[in-house]
Amino acid sequence: MIEIEFYDTEDGKCPLQEYLDSLDSKLLAKTLRTIDLLENNGTALRKPYSGPLGNGIFELRTKQGSDITRVLYFFFVGNKAILTNGFTKKTQKTPVSELDTAKKYKADYERRHQNE
Repeated sequence: MIEIEFYDTEDGKCPLQEYLDSLDSKLLAKTLRTIDLLENNGTALRKPYSGPLGNGIFELRTKQGSDITRVLYFFFVGNKAILTNGFTKKTQKTPVSELDTAKKYKADYERRHQNE
């Protein structure tokens, strides 16, 4: 098992929690189940639930009917997965803006927690 942590910005906002709060109950339940799979399987979790996007960023994939969610995350020292942001997928490719946001959050988290 690994520890799951939601990324918080320096001003205390939690982008992933805000996204999860916007989901309907069925899609939320399925997305949380996928997060549980990550917690239980860690780096061994693979497709169809997880996949690498590059630069140490991974995505958790969830599908409920025609809705597809993605939760971006990275691994951190100490057997920890930091979940950064999420979005509802509408195109084949992951939006560059979402990937850039995850990279920015990863760099910020690593800067603030480098001595852990």
